[in-house]
Amino acid sequence: MTFQVIPAIDLRGGRVVRLKQGDYAQQTTYGADPREQAARYAAAGAQWLHLVDLDGARSGNLDNLAVIEAIAGGGMQIQAGGGVRAEDDLRRLYDAGVCRVVLGSVAIREPERVAGWLAEYGSERLTIALDTRRLDGRWTLPSAGWTETESRTLDELAPWYAARGARHLLCTDIERDGMLAGFNLDLYRHLAETVPQLAVQASGGVRSLEDIRAAREAGARGVILGRALLEGRFTIEEALGAPLVAQAGRAGTVCPQDHEK
Repeated sequence: MTFQVIPAIDLRGGRVVRLKQGDYAQQTTYGADPREQAARYAAAGAQWLHLVDLDGARSGNLDNLAVIEAIAGGGMQIQAGGGVRAEDDLRRLYDAGVCRVVLGSVAIREPERVAGWLAEYGSERLTIALDTRRLDGRWTLPSAGWTETESRTLDELAPWYAARGARHLLCTDIERDGMLAGFNLDLYRHLAETVPQLAVQASGGVRSLEDIRAAREAGARGVILGRALLEGRFTIEEALGAPLVAQAGRAGTVCPQDHEK
């Protein structure tokens, strides 16, 4: 499978923002309109875009659906999540043009339900997001925009989903998110060893092109790039063309134009 470089846009109140370690009180707001930012990534050659509805992640509603739909019409394949709690939310995002829906809180709290969606919609239409925080020697799984702690752990749920046909796993080390401290490579090596059948997307802390290369070497199948791009530490063109990332982001699932379910 081709290694994918995926730029990200986090949405809050319809604007481009970034949080530090998932803390809604530590927000940086960027001046770019999200539609214009997405268009710049598309013009540079990015084939995938990761969209996060931060309002929805906390409220359980698709608060930024109109913005997501507008961006989805721009030519890139969209992976989007935040606020997905019910099957109707899946349908609304698919109808808006989203290719892969990211399931976070519901994937942690209601895995049996999500397993049913995997069987119905297919593994290429869903990304399981198991964002994690290391506590007392365990990879815990906070939910609801990382504001609530759940009892299940990463090491329990990642293999469980792999056994039920999941293909795409997004995993963020929350302590590194927005901190420009580099990826937690030990985390991705661990996942590559324990669930090699999952295409893991590394997220949280990227600061340089070398971090992208290191994530690939650690076993990740893709990287999510947020703050580093927004703050100009490198360009999306440089990331897409980084050595050892041949044709990154230029291959992968072609999203069906219409959802038939």
